[in-house]
Amino acid sequence: MSQQLPTAAIIGAGSSGIAALKALVEQGFDVTCFEASDRVGGNWVFENKNGMSACYRDLHINTSRDRMEYSDFPMPRDYPDYPDHRQIAAYFDAYVDHFGIRDRIRFETRVEHAERLGDGTWELTLDDGTTHRFDALLVANGHHWNPRWPEPAFPGSDTFEGVQMHAHAYMSPDFMAGRSVVVLGMGNSAMDIAVEASYVTDRVFLAARRGAWIVPKYLFGKPTDQFRNDPRIPFKIRQKVMQQIMKTTIGPPEKFGLPKPDHEFGQAHPTVSGRILDRITHGAVKPKPNIARLDGDGVVFEDGTREQADIVVYCTGYKITFPFFDEDFVSAPDNHIELYRRVVHPDVPNLFFIGLLQPLGAVMPLSEAQGQWIADHLRGEYALPPRDQLLAEMAADQAAMHRRYVASKRHTIQVDFDDYLHDLAKERRRGAERARLAGFALPVAPLAAQDTAAV
Repeated sequence: MSQQLPTAAIIGAGSSGIAALKALVEQGFDVTCFEASDRVGGNWVFENKNGMSACYRDLHINTSRDRMEYSDFPMPRDYPDYPDHRQIAAYFDAYVDHFGIRDRIRFETRVEHAERLGDGTWELTLDDGTTHRFDALLVANGHHWNPRWPEPAFPGSDTFEGVQMHAHAYMSPDFMAGRSVVVLGMGNSAMDIAVEASYVTDRVFLAARRGAWIVPKYLFGKPTDQFRNDPRIPFKIRQKVMQQIMKTTIGPPEKFGLPKPDHEFGQAHPTVSGRILDRITHGAVKPKPNIARLDGDGVVFEDGTREQADIVVYCTGYKITFPFFDEDFVSAPDNHIELYRRVVHPDVPNLFFIGLLQPLGAVMPLSEAQGQWIADHLRGEYALPPRDQLLAEMAADQAAMHRRYVASKRHTIQVDFDDYLHDLAKERRRGAERARLAGFALPVAPLAAQDTAAV
């Protein structure tokens, strides 16, 4: 290709950012990745220097090793099926060294502001005050770092005598020893924290705002997420099969005193836990309905019961936030942002998002595929569909998501792992043919003879 390739910047060197970095470097791009921390791994780095990690001391993955690994860099075979965060962080470190991309990462460098200039290029202002120019911008800053507290706050929260904390601040159960704990939520973090707390105190209450399907880590002797989920089979059929398996092998959640899900299996993000039902059946964790109000040294639940509480842990999710963008430029109010295939901004042609999805499965292979797709696009080997078709596909995707998933701020970027990869592969083939017909033209004009030095 005779044309100069566009320059690119990536914000974030977590599991998604490094996958995109590797994809672009392999295709010959001049790309720089900016990372606020002193190491790669993002959310999987315990006590991460950037202050954004939600990792706690005893965290293990809830998707299996073989489903989480990158396609061309297997996890060590001596790793367990469900490794802990130390092993996962070491895997990411090994990944960047194996592919020789560490020198493309500027560590301990925070992007304070990203502005798209009149000529279409990006000007990034760093925390040291310098500015740098790029042709394309890839955003991989994660979406599990800005805590979302209960909205509105529960009555009595301003006068509660105990400790209120978000799951993001949780590190270990040590400080809970001998104290009465209420955990609010039905997601993975809520289950982990309730289980861990139950080993250091005998008063743990798990309060639920709504029901959820509990998925064990193993079914029939193998990791649950390794069962075949063929996207060519209609979702309704796969849904019925899995729901029946859950009811037959585990039993419905209400059997364990948990609220009955108000949705079918697969219509909300399932909760993966191999331990919560065991702790409930042994009386170590006591299910409760939603919190009605906080009352001095206790919590009143919606069924009218009251329990003394020293600690309330809110496992209420996260806000999707881009602190380096002006809010009126790009934002995600109520966690809502519409992107083509969860990556391409329809109104900003050289802005891309990596890993901004919540899969029923691991995000890493999806981010890897996204990075490869963007590399093809920036090389001119993939062309987006015409704008009217692109917008129509986005609208159809949003409508399908609203039909399938329960309405909540947790389900605005939801995808199925296998379906997403299958559909993206088909779109990449279609876009390759469009690019061929268009003569493989580069989608953005590169900075002529300009590097990424401060300007």
